[in-house]
Amino acid sequence: MIITDVVPKRKRLSALYIDGEFALKIDTETFLSSRFKIGGEITDEELKELIDASNEKRAKEKALWLISYRDHSKKELSEKLRRDSDDEAAHKAVERMEELGLIDDEKYARRYAEELINVKHLSVRGARYKLTEKGIDRELADEILEELDPDPREHIATIIERKYKKALTDEKGKRRAVAALQRMGYSWSDINAVIGEYEEEII
Repeated sequence: MIITDVVPKRKRLSALYIDGEFALKIDTETFLSSRFKIGGEITDEELKELIDASNEKRAKEKALWLISYRDHSKKELSEKLRRDSDDEAAHKAVERMEELGLIDDEKYARRYAEELINVKHLSVRGARYKLTEKGIDRELADEILEELDPDPREHIATIIERKYKKALTDEKGKRRAVAALQRMGYSWSDINAVIGEYEEEII
C-alpha cells in the first residue's frame, strides 16, 4: 500500500489517503513524528501500529484535559475516554495518568467523601453508594466514611433547618421532607426522631 496524501483537518487530525483513496483520520503530530511519508509504502501491520499510536496519544491528551478541570477516579476517567477511544487506548491513558500521580483513587475518594458528607450532607449509606458508583473500592469507601464518622441526626437537623423547617407545619410538607431525606440514604428511625423534635417545638 502507498500513502498517496495526508490532508490536515480540524482538531489536529489529518485525512490519510492510501492508494489514492481516503483511508482514515489520524492524529497529525503522530503521523509527522513517524517514519512514514507521502509516497512511501505502509503494510497493514504498520498501519495498525500507526492507528494505535494515534489513538493512545489522543486519549492521553483528552485525559489531561479532563483532569485539568476537576479530579476524576480511575473508573470515571476511563469511562469518559471510552466515549471517543478504544478500550486499549483508554486503559493506557489512565495508567499513564496514574503513573504521573495525576489521578489517585484514595485521595479522590477522601476529597469526594468529605464533600458528600460535610457539604451535601448525604448519609453514610448515600455517600457509600456515590463512592462505589465512581469505582472506589467498597472497603476503602467504608474505611474513609468510618474515619469521618458523621452523626446522622445532626446532618438531618441541618438539612431540615436549611430546606424543610417550614414544610413540617403540614402533613404534605412533612411527607416531602421525609421522602427527600430517605433518598439521601437516612433511616426512618433517625428521620422520625429528628422530625419529632421539631414537631414538639412547633406545638
